[in-house]
Amino acid sequence: MKQIVISAVNLRKGGTLTILRQCLAFLSEWAPGHDYHVTALVHKQELADYPNIQYIELPWAIDGWGKRLWCEYVTMRKISRELGPIDLWLSLHDTTPRVQAHRQAVYCQTSFPFLHWRLRDFRFDKKIPLFAMFTRFAYRIGIRRNRYLIVQQQWLREGFSKMFGLPEDRFIVAPPQREQLPPRESTIQSEGHRFTFLFAATADAHKNFELLTEATRILEQRVGVEVFRTVLTIDGTENKYAQWLHSTWGNVRSLDFAGFMSRDKLQETYAGTDCLVFPSRIETWGLPISEFLPYNRPMLLSDLPFAHETAAGAGAVGFFDPSSAVVLADAMERVLRGDHTQLKPVPQRPLQAPSARSWSELFELLLSDAGATQPNSFTQPTP
Repeated sequence: MKQIVISAVNLRKGGTLTILRQCLAFLSEWAPGHDYHVTALVHKQELADYPNIQYIELPWAIDGWGKRLWCEYVTMRKISRELGPIDLWLSLHDTTPRVQAHRQAVYCQTSFPFLHWRLRDFRFDKKIPLFAMFTRFAYRIGIRRNRYLIVQQQWLREGFSKMFGLPEDRFIVAPPQREQLPPRESTIQSEGHRFTFLFAATADAHKNFELLTEATRILEQRVGVEVFRTVLTIDGTENKYAQWLHSTWGNVRSLDFAGFMSRDKLQETYAGTDCLVFPSRIETWGLPISEFLPYNRPMLLSDLPFAHETAAGAGAVGFFDPSSAVVLADAMERVLRGDHTQLKPVPQRPLQAPSARSWSELFELLLSDAGATQPNSFTQPTP
């Protein structure tokens, strides 16, 4: 049988784990009918357990970057030799392992190489700026061994192409597959409703909560306490960053530190939200934007490439400078007062080839003998 190997030893939670699960769920059904044997290198099999997949668990690989690099460049090479001829080795977590395979590809799951980190980031979570610096280095190792690199948005294709000096046709744009839940019945017109802004995000420093909390403080001073509220999906205890946010802006009465929300609770909150605000400084996608889009309500988003692409198809979006709380407060006040002149539709743009809208299309490209033809675009088996 022909053979595919998926390496994903670092994927354990969040959107990256979702990508692993979607990938293996697809291969579990597709591979047997196409005469492929699939091996998955994972942290724990129980995280993404599907039939027709052979698993190799490597739980130790997450214990620091030293072990991670040893796994990528020593252990995986040994495994590739033991498995025998490999048609495709797909790394789902950013780095390009040193393996023996007819062709390799890498899924670039993080946008952190493009993060403009700040000294303040070291105070709250030094892993974020260090990761932003390290991924630039880690991505480069062996990157030309890949026939294709997979990204979720066009701006990442353009950015990585310039960063690594690779032609854009070596990058496949594959937007993540998202389950679009139907909008809940609106609760905006219910008795006692206050105009509601919402920012749904985890308590990470690059999410830029402080911009929204300060903008809310400014807006409260302008219009009063009873007119609106800003809901945050953190409670102020999660980590140093969240604790700083709560200690600095916890006395702003219009702020609601609502805490983590289940998927069902978040859908309920969307139904009662007048305007989504998304001030994040960097994202690979920005899931709340696409989740809120079906409600056809105003959105205020960071004026950054990721937000422009994720909001494609939305009817009323305003983009703001993610470094100015005053600018955001101005935008929020205009929406609050019913002035939507700043809000514009975001047009849909066709994906440039090569692109894939499904896992089936993606693997068709990855396994095709057409595509990239550069001398170093794939790794030949070596003795």
